[in-house]
Amino acid sequence: MSATKRKLDLRHVRVCDVMHRGIISVPPDTALSAVADAMATNRVHAVAIVRPGDFDTPWKVVSALDVVAAATGAGDPTADQIAATEVLTISSSDRLDHAAQLMTEHELSHLIVTEASSGHPIGVLSTLDIVTAVAA
Repeated sequence: MSATKRKLDLRHVRVCDVMHRGIISVPPDTALSAVADAMATNRVHAVAIVRPGDFDTPWKVVSALDVVAAATGAGDPTADQIAATEVLTISSSDRLDHAAQLMTEHELSHLIVTEASSGHPIGVLSTLDIVTAVAA
């Protein structure tokens, strides 16, 4: 016998309720193999690239798809060379339906989450985070 669940209304959920706090980051000159290692070790599908000396502001994002695309080529390119994923941010206080809309419109699987009061990056929201919220 299956239980009927009500669909979650994403308008009533805030980004801060489902996001992952903290950002895994690498410098721009990190080799592809080291980027892949950082993702595998931390079990994440994206890492931020930060400029040397400015570790508080993500500059680019390398997704797992970027790594897969680069792995088909020759050599060991750097994170900066393979980063093809657009960087979009969203406030931690924003509604989850807005985050889902941004992800859909921009075909992104991750958004950088910023603190509502300071604008400082504090974490990441992934499509899997939203899927988990819908399933709960």
